[in-house]
Amino acid sequence: MIRSQTPFHADTITLAHGAGGKAMHDLIEAVFVESFDSPELRGLEDQARFDLAALTAQGDRLALTTDSYVVDPLFFPGGDIGKLAVSGTVNDLAVGGARPLYLTCALIIEEGLPVAELRRIIASMKAAADSAGVAIVTGDTKVVPKGAADKLFINTAGVGVIPSGLAIGANRARPGDRILINGHIGDHGAAIVDARGDMALDNPVESDCQPLNSLIGAMLKTCPDIHCLRDATRGGVATVLNEFAQASGVAMELDENTLPLRPEVRGVCELLGLDPLYLANEGKLIAIVPAESADALLATLRAHPDGRHGAIIGEVRDAPAGRVTLRTGFGGHRIIDTLLGEQLPRIC
Repeated sequence: MIRSQTPFHADTITLAHGAGGKAMHDLIEAVFVESFDSPELRGLEDQARFDLAALTAQGDRLALTTDSYVVDPLFFPGGDIGKLAVSGTVNDLAVGGARPLYLTCALIIEEGLPVAELRRIIASMKAAADSAGVAIVTGDTKVVPKGAADKLFINTAGVGVIPSGLAIGANRARPGDRILINGHIGDHGAAIVDARGDMALDNPVESDCQPLNSLIGAMLKTCPDIHCLRDATRGGVATVLNEFAQASGVAMELDENTLPLRPEVRGVCELLGLDPLYLANEGKLIAIVPAESADALLATLRAHPDGRHGAIIGEVRDAPAGRVTLRTGFGGHRIIDTLLGEQLPRIC
């Protein structure tokens, strides 16, 4: 790729910025390379290159994940599509026990997007990547005509390394295990509802969007034998637990009285007829852990900034296999099934 020496002065994205010529090169240099500033990206090759010896020194398995982000609106209390893209991909690696190392970034930009908004999003991605200790090392830019997309879509892929000896998996839950969460549920979903103007909250809820690899690293030091671990994004806590229950052939029972839930989120759910157990989160994990390690892990959660509202919210049972139930505050039980559709579209 030819490096441009021309200052970038465009106010909005045009089709020329995705056409492969000088305008695109100027955009890449001025917005992406300057902001992300990783050694691998500065070479402007068509791929990032890594030393295999350096990777294998950190673990015996490579972890690879990818995700796309189409959230509406682009900016919301507590974050934006850029922070969301980095955090979500980092977390998808970390919940498998991997140490996240590198990310890719591909953008589909609608013609007419203000460059100031794009710069703000890219700066947010850089800040989130720095916070997680990962580098954005390669990417791609496409521009589509106005009306062919909705402002901006982002795809990120992530590479990490799993240390030897870790065996986290959805099929490893066992009767007697405890169910832990690192904080309040439903914050991201409620923040998106508020940002769309569907509510006028006196005390707006901020998204919990954040990388969780630091917290997960601390948890694994306390208990390397965490059985199941997953971030509760689309479909919320209920969906994750159903996936665990079905994969492991066990039952999950939640205690409603122990669920950490902000009053503001409860109010949003009551007004709109939503169930907080299905609301999206972008900075919450569910861990299934041996009973004898639960208290130590809870202490680890609460000692970390990303887990200070952590709680033990339930227990794994042996039957009925594949079922998740909630023990209500009134002493009854209700089945928590998997949703057939989405409570809220374009949540991430």
